[in-house]
Amino acid sequence: MKTKVCIIGGGPSGLLLSQLLDLKGIDNVVLERQSREYVLSRIRAGVLEHGFAELMREAQCGERMDREGEIHEGFYIAHDGRMDRVDLHRYSGGSSVVVYGQTELTRDLYEARDRMNGRVIHHAEDVKLHELTGDAPYVTYRSGDELERVDCDFVIGADGFHGVSRKSIPKGVLREYERVYPFGWLGVLSRTTPVSPELIYAKHERGFALCSLRSQVLSRYYIQVPLSDKVEEWSDEAFWDELRRRLPEEVSQRMITGPSIEKSIAPLRSFVAEPMRHGRLFLAGDAAHIVPPTGARGLNSAASDIHYLYHAMLGHYLNGDDSGLDGYSAKALARVWKAQRFSWWMTMMLHTFPDSIDYDKKLQETDLAYLFSSEAALRSLAENYVGLPF
Repeated sequence: MKTKVCIIGGGPSGLLLSQLLDLKGIDNVVLERQSREYVLSRIRAGVLEHGFAELMREAQCGERMDREGEIHEGFYIAHDGRMDRVDLHRYSGGSSVVVYGQTELTRDLYEARDRMNGRVIHHAEDVKLHELTGDAPYVTYRSGDELERVDCDFVIGADGFHGVSRKSIPKGVLREYERVYPFGWLGVLSRTTPVSPELIYAKHERGFALCSLRSQVLSRYYIQVPLSDKVEEWSDEAFWDELRRRLPEEVSQRMITGPSIEKSIAPLRSFVAEPMRHGRLFLAGDAAHIVPPTGARGLNSAASDIHYLYHAMLGHYLNGDDSGLDGYSAKALARVWKAQRFSWWMTMMLHTFPDSIDYDKKLQETDLAYLFSSEAALRSLAENYVGLPF
Protein backbone atom coordinates (compact mmCIF):
# COMPACT_ATOMS: atom_id res chain seq x y z
CA MET A 1 0.00 0.00 0.00
CA LYS A 2 1.20 3.51 -0.81
CA THR A 3 0.03 6.77 0.72
CA LYS A 4 1.36 10.21 1.57
CA VAL A 5 0.79 10.15 5.34
CA CYS A 6 0.59 7.05 7.55
CA ILE A 7 -1.08 7.83 10.87
CA ILE A 8 -0.48 5.41 13.75
CA GLY A 9 -3.41 5.50 16.16
CA GLY A 10 -7.16 5.70 15.54
CA GLY A 11 -8.11 7.85 18.51
CA PRO A 12 -9.46 11.40 18.16
CA SER A 13 -6.06 12.91 17.26
CA GLY A 14 -5.32 10.49 14.44
CA LEU A 15 -8.88 10.57 13.08
CA LEU A 16 -9.03 14.37 13.17
CA LEU A 17 -5.77 14.75 11.26
CA SER A 18 -6.87 12.10 8.76
CA GLN A 19 -10.15 13.92 8.14
CA LEU A 20 -8.52 17.34 7.76
CA LEU A 21 -5.90 16.04 5.34
CA ASP A 22 -8.45 14.13 3.28
CA LEU A 23 -10.56 17.27 2.86
CA LYS A 24 -7.52 18.89 1.22
CA GLY A 25 -6.84 15.92 -1.04
CA ILE A 26 -3.84 14.64 0.92
CA ASP A 27 -4.01 10.84 0.86
CA ASN A 28 -3.53 9.08 4.19
CA VAL A 29 -4.23 5.88 6.07
CA VAL A 30 -4.84 5.27 9.79
CA LEU A 31 -3.58 2.13 11.56
CA GLU A 32 -5.28 1.23 14.85
CA ARG A 33 -4.39 -1.78 17.00
CA GLN A 34 -7.79 -2.07 18.66
CA SER A 35 -11.27 -2.52 17.24
CA ARG A 36 -13.54 0.43 16.51
CA GLU A 37 -15.86 -0.72 19.29
CA TYR A 38 -12.98 -0.71 21.78
CA VAL A 39 -11.90 2.81 20.80
CA LEU A 40 -15.46 4.06 21.22
CA SER A 41 -15.80 2.41 24.64
CA ARG A 42 -13.04 4.49 26.20
CA ILE A 43 -14.35 7.12 28.63
CA ARG A 44 -12.22 10.27 28.55
CA ALA A 45 -12.34 14.01 29.08
CA GLY A 46 -15.05 16.16 27.65
CA VAL A 47 -14.01 19.82 27.95
CA LEU A 48 -13.06 21.26 24.56
CA GLU A 49 -11.30 24.59 24.29
CA HIS A 50 -12.33 27.14 21.69
CA GLY A 51 -9.57 26.19 19.23
CA PHE A 52 -10.46 22.49 19.32
CA ALA A 53 -14.12 23.24 18.61
CA GLU A 54 -13.06 25.34 15.61
CA LEU A 55 -10.90 22.47 14.30
CA MET A 56 -13.88 20.11 14.52
CA ARG A 57 -15.95 22.55 12.48
CA GLU A 58 -13.16 22.93 9.92
CA ALA A 59 -13.07 19.13 9.66
CA GLN A 60 -16.83 19.19 8.95
CA CYS A 61 -17.42 17.20 12.13
CA GLY A 62 -18.89 19.86 14.40
CA GLU A 63 -22.59 19.73 13.64
CA ARG A 64 -23.60 17.40 16.50
CA MET A 65 -21.08 19.02 18.84
CA ASP A 66 -22.70 22.41 18.19
CA ARG A 67 -26.17 20.93 18.61
CA GLU A 68 -25.64 18.80 21.71
CA GLY A 69 -22.52 20.20 23.37
CA GLU A 70 -22.86 22.30 26.51
CA ILE A 71 -21.40 25.82 26.23
CA HIS A 72 -19.79 26.72 29.55
CA GLU A 73 -18.81 30.29 30.32
CA GLY A 74 -17.47 29.54 33.79
CA PHE A 75 -16.84 26.96 36.52
CA TYR A 76 -16.73 26.82 40.31
CA ILE A 77 -13.97 26.14 42.80
CA ALA A 78 -15.34 24.88 46.12
CA HIS A 79 -13.11 25.38 49.15
CA ASP A 80 -13.52 25.99 52.87
CA GLY A 81 -17.25 25.31 52.61
CA ARG A 82 -17.85 27.99 49.99
CA MET A 83 -18.19 28.24 46.22
CA ASP A 84 -16.28 30.78 44.12
CA ARG A 85 -17.06 31.11 40.42
CA VAL A 86 -14.46 31.65 37.70
CA ASP A 87 -16.14 33.71 34.97
CA LEU A 88 -14.37 32.44 31.87
CA HIS A 89 -16.36 34.62 29.50
CA ARG A 90 -15.53 37.79 31.40
CA TYR A 91 -11.87 37.15 32.16
CA SER A 92 -10.89 35.57 28.82
CA GLY A 93 -12.31 38.31 26.65
CA GLY A 94 -15.52 36.56 25.66
CA SER A 95 -14.39 32.96 25.13
CA SER A 96 -15.94 29.77 26.51
CA VAL A 97 -15.48 25.99 26.42
CA VAL A 98 -17.67 23.21 25.04
CA VAL A 99 -18.49 20.23 27.25
CA TYR A 100 -18.81 17.31 24.84
CA GLY A 101 -17.71 13.76 25.64
CA GLN A 102 -14.63 12.39 23.91
CA THR A 103 -16.55 9.24 23.02
CA GLU A 104 -19.12 11.30 21.10
CA LEU A 105 -16.40 13.36 19.45
CA THR A 106 -14.60 10.20 18.32
CA ARG A 107 -17.86 8.76 17.00
CA ASP A 108 -18.39 11.92 14.93
CA LEU A 109 -14.90 11.60 13.49
CA TYR A 110 -15.40 7.93 12.61
CA GLU A 111 -18.65 8.74 10.85
CA ALA A 112 -16.92 11.51 8.90
CA ARG A 113 -14.20 9.11 7.78
CA ASP A 114 -16.92 6.66 6.72
CA ARG A 115 -18.64 9.33 4.62
CA MET A 116 -15.39 10.06 2.80
CA ASN A 117 -14.42 6.39 2.50
CA GLY A 118 -11.36 7.11 4.62
CA ARG A 119 -8.94 4.26 5.19
CA VAL A 120 -8.94 3.29 8.88
CA ILE A 121 -7.43 -0.16 9.40
CA HIS A 122 -8.25 -1.82 12.73
CA HIS A 123 -6.55 -4.80 14.39
CA ALA A 124 -3.19 -3.65 13.00
CA GLU A 125 -0.86 -5.72 15.18
CA ASP A 126 2.91 -5.60 15.64
CA VAL A 127 3.32 -2.19 14.01
CA LYS A 128 6.93 -1.27 13.20
CA LEU A 129 8.35 1.95 11.76
CA HIS A 130 11.25 1.79 9.28
CA GLU A 131 13.74 4.15 7.60
CA LEU A 132 12.47 7.18 9.49
CA THR A 133 15.55 9.28 8.76
CA GLY A 134 15.63 8.42 5.05
CA ASP A 135 13.63 9.70 2.11
CA ALA A 136 11.34 6.67 1.89
CA PRO A 137 9.95 5.67 5.32
CA TYR A 138 7.56 2.77 5.58
CA VAL A 139 5.45 1.01 8.18
CA THR A 140 4.80 -2.70 8.57
CA TYR A 141 2.01 -4.36 10.51
CA ARG A 142 0.43 -7.74 10.88
CA SER A 143 -3.17 -8.35 9.84
CA GLY A 144 -4.11 -11.85 10.90
CA ASP A 145 -1.36 -14.06 9.48
CA GLU A 146 -0.36 -11.55 6.81
CA LEU A 147 2.47 -9.02 7.06
CA GLU A 148 1.44 -5.76 5.40
CA ARG A 149 3.54 -2.76 4.34
CA VAL A 150 2.64 0.93 3.96
CA ASP A 151 5.04 3.13 1.98
CA CYS A 152 4.60 6.81 2.76
CA ASP A 153 6.18 10.27 2.86
CA PHE A 154 5.58 10.86 6.58
CA VAL A 155 4.59 8.89 9.68
CA ILE A 156 2.43 10.48 12.39
CA GLY A 157 2.69 8.84 15.80
CA ALA A 158 -0.66 9.42 17.50
CA ASP A 159 -0.74 6.06 19.25
CA GLY A 160 -0.67 7.15 22.88
CA PHE A 161 1.77 6.83 25.76
CA HIS A 162 2.24 3.07 25.35
CA GLY A 163 2.41 3.09 21.55
CA VAL A 164 5.30 2.15 19.30
CA SER A 165 5.95 5.57 17.76
CA ARG A 166 7.84 7.30 20.55
CA LYS A 167 9.74 4.08 21.24
CA SER A 168 10.99 4.18 17.63
CA ILE A 169 13.07 7.27 18.38
CA PRO A 170 16.63 6.30 19.48
CA LYS A 171 17.33 6.76 23.19
CA GLY A 172 20.27 8.99 22.42
CA VAL A 173 17.92 11.36 20.59
CA LEU A 174 14.88 11.30 22.86
CA ARG A 175 14.71 13.07 26.21
CA GLU A 176 11.82 12.44 28.59
CA TYR A 177 10.55 14.54 31.49
CA GLU A 178 8.12 13.00 33.96
CA ARG A 179 6.41 13.54 37.27
CA VAL A 180 4.15 10.86 38.76
CA TYR A 181 1.65 12.04 41.37
CA PRO A 182 0.98 9.97 44.51
CA PHE A 183 -2.75 9.59 43.87
CA GLY A 184 -5.32 8.85 41.19
CA TRP A 185 -8.85 9.85 40.25
CA LEU A 186 -11.70 7.43 40.88
CA GLY A 187 -14.29 8.33 38.25
CA VAL A 188 -17.95 7.32 38.05
CA LEU A 189 -20.29 7.83 35.11
CA SER A 190 -23.99 7.76 36.01
CA ARG A 191 -27.24 8.34 34.18
CA THR A 192 -28.30 11.11 36.54
CA THR A 193 -29.04 14.83 36.29
CA PRO A 194 -25.81 16.79 36.94
CA VAL A 195 -25.62 18.49 40.31
CA SER A 196 -24.51 21.74 38.68
CA PRO A 197 -24.88 23.25 35.20
CA GLU A 198 -21.16 24.16 35.40
CA LEU A 199 -18.17 22.12 36.60
CA ILE A 200 -17.28 22.19 40.28
CA TYR A 201 -13.64 21.67 41.30
CA ALA A 202 -13.52 20.95 45.03
CA LYS A 203 -10.53 21.27 47.35
CA HIS A 204 -11.07 19.43 50.63
CA GLU A 205 -8.86 18.07 53.42
CA ARG A 206 -10.09 14.55 52.56
CA GLY A 207 -8.99 15.00 48.96
CA PHE A 208 -9.94 16.60 45.66
CA ALA A 209 -13.30 16.08 43.96
CA LEU A 210 -14.79 17.12 40.62
CA CYS A 211 -18.42 17.35 39.54
CA SER A 212 -18.62 17.23 35.75
CA LEU A 213 -21.16 16.22 33.14
CA ARG A 214 -21.54 14.78 29.66
CA SER A 215 -25.10 16.00 29.06
CA GLN A 216 -28.17 17.06 31.01
CA VAL A 217 -28.88 13.41 31.82
CA LEU A 218 -25.34 12.02 32.11
CA SER A 219 -23.01 12.96 34.97
CA ARG A 220 -19.31 12.32 35.51
CA TYR A 221 -17.87 12.59 39.03
CA TYR A 222 -14.36 12.08 40.41
CA ILE A 223 -12.68 11.81 43.77
CA GLN A 224 -8.98 11.69 44.60
CA VAL A 225 -7.90 8.29 45.94
CA PRO A 226 -4.56 6.67 46.89
CA LEU A 227 -2.80 4.79 44.09
CA SER A 228 -3.12 1.62 46.16
CA ASP A 229 -6.93 1.67 45.93
CA LYS A 230 -8.71 -0.77 43.62
CA VAL A 231 -11.98 -0.10 41.79
CA GLU A 232 -13.48 -3.26 43.29
CA GLU A 233 -13.02 -1.79 46.77
CA TRP A 234 -15.38 1.08 46.00
CA SER A 235 -19.09 0.34 45.97
CA ASP A 236 -21.39 2.92 44.42
CA GLU A 237 -22.72 3.78 47.88
CA ALA A 238 -19.20 4.34 49.27
CA PHE A 239 -18.31 6.57 46.31
CA TRP A 240 -21.40 8.78 46.66
CA ASP A 241 -20.89 9.08 50.42
CA GLU A 242 -17.27 10.16 50.01
CA LEU A 243 -18.10 12.58 47.20
CA ARG A 244 -20.74 14.26 49.35
CA ARG A 245 -18.26 14.72 52.21
CA ARG A 246 -15.93 16.70 49.95
CA LEU A 247 -18.55 19.10 48.60
CA PRO A 248 -20.21 22.12 50.22
CA GLU A 249 -23.44 21.19 51.97
CA GLU A 250 -25.55 23.17 49.51
CA VAL A 251 -24.20 20.98 46.69
CA SER A 252 -24.24 17.60 48.42
CA GLN A 253 -27.86 18.03 49.54
CA ARG A 254 -29.15 18.46 45.99
CA MET A 255 -27.03 15.72 44.42
CA ILE A 256 -28.95 12.96 42.63
CA THR A 257 -27.22 9.58 42.79
CA GLY A 258 -27.70 6.38 40.84
CA PRO A 259 -25.99 3.18 39.70
CA SER A 260 -22.62 3.65 38.01
CA ILE A 261 -22.49 2.72 34.33
CA GLU A 262 -18.69 3.02 34.29
CA LYS A 263 -16.16 3.18 37.11
CA SER A 264 -12.37 3.39 36.86
CA ILE A 265 -9.25 4.76 38.54
CA ALA A 266 -6.84 6.85 36.49
CA PRO A 267 -3.34 7.59 37.83
CA LEU A 268 -2.06 11.14 37.39
CA ARG A 269 1.21 11.98 35.70
CA SER A 270 2.95 14.82 33.88
CA PHE A 271 5.09 13.74 30.94
CA VAL A 272 6.84 15.35 27.98
CA ALA A 273 9.07 13.79 25.33
CA GLU A 274 11.44 15.93 23.27
CA PRO A 275 11.83 16.31 20.35
CA MET A 276 8.43 15.65 18.78
CA ARG A 277 10.02 15.02 15.38
CA HIS A 278 12.60 12.46 14.33
CA GLY A 279 13.32 12.42 10.63
CA ARG A 280 9.98 11.78 8.94
CA LEU A 281 8.23 10.76 12.17
CA PHE A 282 6.09 13.34 13.98
CA LEU A 283 4.63 12.66 17.43
CA ALA A 284 1.23 14.00 18.50
CA GLY A 285 -0.92 13.84 21.61
CA ASP A 286 -0.28 11.30 24.37
CA ALA A 287 2.56 9.76 22.38
CA ALA A 288 4.55 12.89 23.25
CA HIS A 289 2.94 14.40 26.33
CA ILE A 290 0.49 13.72 29.15
CA VAL A 291 -0.97 16.10 31.73
CA PRO A 292 -3.06 15.53 34.84
CA PRO A 293 -6.73 16.00 33.95
CA THR A 294 -7.16 18.80 36.49
CA GLY A 295 -6.86 21.61 33.94
CA ALA A 296 -8.61 19.80 31.06
CA ARG A 297 -5.55 20.18 28.82
CA GLY A 298 -4.87 16.61 27.66
CA LEU A 299 -7.13 16.24 24.64
CA ASN A 300 -6.79 19.95 23.93
CA SER A 301 -2.99 19.76 23.84
CA ALA A 302 -3.32 16.95 21.31
CA ALA A 303 -5.60 19.17 19.22
CA SER A 304 -2.96 21.89 19.08
CA ASP A 305 -0.44 19.32 17.80
CA ILE A 306 -2.90 18.37 15.08
CA HIS A 307 -3.42 22.03 14.18
CA TYR A 308 0.32 22.54 13.72
CA LEU A 309 0.78 19.27 11.81
CA TYR A 310 -2.18 19.90 9.54
CA HIS A 311 -0.93 23.33 8.52
CA ALA A 312 2.62 22.03 8.15
CA MET A 313 1.37 19.32 5.77
CA LEU A 314 -0.64 21.88 3.82
CA GLY A 315 2.48 23.99 3.44
CA HIS A 316 4.49 21.01 2.22
CA TYR A 317 1.99 19.51 -0.23
CA LEU A 318 0.17 22.59 -1.48
CA ASN A 319 2.88 25.26 -1.40
CA GLY A 320 6.20 23.40 -1.34
CA ASP A 321 6.99 25.10 1.98
CA ASP A 322 8.67 22.91 4.65
CA SER A 323 9.05 25.58 7.31
CA GLY A 324 6.03 24.24 9.19
CA LEU A 325 7.47 20.73 9.25
CA ASP A 326 10.91 21.98 10.26
CA GLY A 327 9.50 24.11 13.07
CA TYR A 328 6.82 21.67 14.25
CA SER A 329 8.60 20.25 17.29
CA ALA A 330 9.68 23.59 18.73
CA LYS A 331 6.30 25.21 18.09
CA ALA A 332 4.28 22.33 19.51
CA LEU A 333 6.51 21.96 22.57
CA ALA A 334 6.24 25.66 23.40
CA ARG A 335 2.48 25.28 23.80
CA VAL A 336 2.78 21.85 25.42
CA TRP A 337 4.95 23.20 28.22
CA LYS A 338 2.48 26.02 28.90
CA ALA A 339 -0.25 23.39 29.22
CA GLN A 340 2.03 21.39 31.52
CA ARG A 341 2.56 24.42 33.73
CA PHE A 342 -1.14 25.17 33.97
CA SER A 343 -2.12 21.56 34.72
CA TRP A 344 0.64 21.25 37.32
CA TRP A 345 -0.49 24.49 38.99
CA MET A 346 -4.16 23.42 39.13
CA THR A 347 -3.16 20.00 40.46
CA MET A 348 -0.86 21.39 43.15
CA MET A 349 -3.42 23.95 44.29
CA LEU A 350 -6.45 21.66 44.59
CA HIS A 351 -5.20 18.24 45.72
CA THR A 352 -4.25 16.86 49.11
CA PHE A 353 -0.69 15.51 49.07
CA PRO A 354 0.11 12.70 51.53
CA ASP A 355 3.57 14.06 52.38
CA SER A 356 2.64 17.75 52.58
CA ILE A 357 3.68 19.73 55.64
CA ASP A 358 1.86 22.62 57.28
CA TYR A 359 3.90 25.08 55.21
CA ASP A 360 2.63 23.47 51.97
CA LYS A 361 -0.97 23.63 53.17
CA LYS A 362 -0.69 27.32 54.01
CA LEU A 363 0.69 27.99 50.53
CA GLN A 364 -2.31 26.21 48.97
CA GLU A 365 -4.68 28.33 51.05
CA THR A 366 -2.81 31.48 50.07
CA ASP A 367 -2.86 30.51 46.39
CA LEU A 368 -6.66 30.19 46.42
CA ALA A 369 -7.11 33.36 48.45
CA TYR A 370 -4.90 35.29 46.03
CA LEU A 371 -6.68 33.86 42.99
CA PHE A 372 -10.05 35.25 44.04
CA SER A 373 -8.62 38.58 45.19
CA SER A 374 -6.85 39.38 41.93
CA GLU A 375 -8.45 40.05 38.54
CA ALA A 376 -5.05 39.51 36.93
CA ALA A 377 -4.86 36.01 38.45
CA LEU A 378 -8.40 35.21 37.29
CA ARG A 379 -7.57 36.43 33.78
CA SER A 380 -4.53 34.15 33.71
CA LEU A 381 -6.59 31.15 34.80
CA ALA A 382 -9.38 31.90 32.31
CA GLU A 383 -6.94 32.48 29.42
CA ASN A 384 -5.32 29.10 30.00
CA TYR A 385 -8.57 27.22 30.62
CA VAL A 386 -10.32 28.35 27.42
CA GLY A 387 -7.09 27.69 25.49
CA LEU A 388 -4.07 29.69 24.52
CA PRO A 389 -3.88 30.78 20.86
CA PHE A 390 -2.41 28.22 18.45
